[in-house]
Amino acid sequence: MRVVAGAYGSRRLKAPPGIDTRPTADRVREALFSILGPVDALTVLDLYAGSGALGIEALSRGAAAAVFVESDGTAADVIDENLTALGADNGEVVRRDVLGWLRSAEEHAFDLVFCDPPYDAAARIAQSLTELLPRVTAPQALIVTESSKRNPLVIDLPLIDERTYGDTRISIHRDR
Repeated sequence: MRVVAGAYGSRRLKAPPGIDTRPTADRVREALFSILGPVDALTVLDLYAGSGALGIEALSRGAAAAVFVESDGTAADVIDENLTALGADNGEVVRRDVLGWLRSAEEHAFDLVFCDPPYDAAARIAQSLTELLPRVTAPQALIVTESSKRNPLVIDLPLIDERTYGDTRISIHRDR
């Protein structure tokens, strides 16, 4: 797995070992960032961050800062390693359950949120995400969800685009 473009373009990223983490494929990240356009100076939140590939791609392309929320300690360590290897000092890793973090988070104003939960959790967490995400987003923020096309994560926020890449469903929402 590599960073697709930007300051860290072509640099390799580590992925957590095992099958519990499913990093977003390079071609899906490339397509997603083509849809999103410039991310210069945006503040980014990467939920269920896994390897951190989405947030790191945003940093590589000019995002001002990124917060990575990941409950799995091994995965969080890998994100730390990836940020250190790239020399990205504008990334912060939070080792915490995503919904718990969202419930207790101080108000933030993230411009871009990536949300890539375990595919089998989509139905269980959709309503909580719908309620909690607006607490941490700036007006008109973009929220990108990644889920299985067979078990989609459906959040009740305005949908502006949706694409399918193999089994992966990418949905882009705008905060209310």
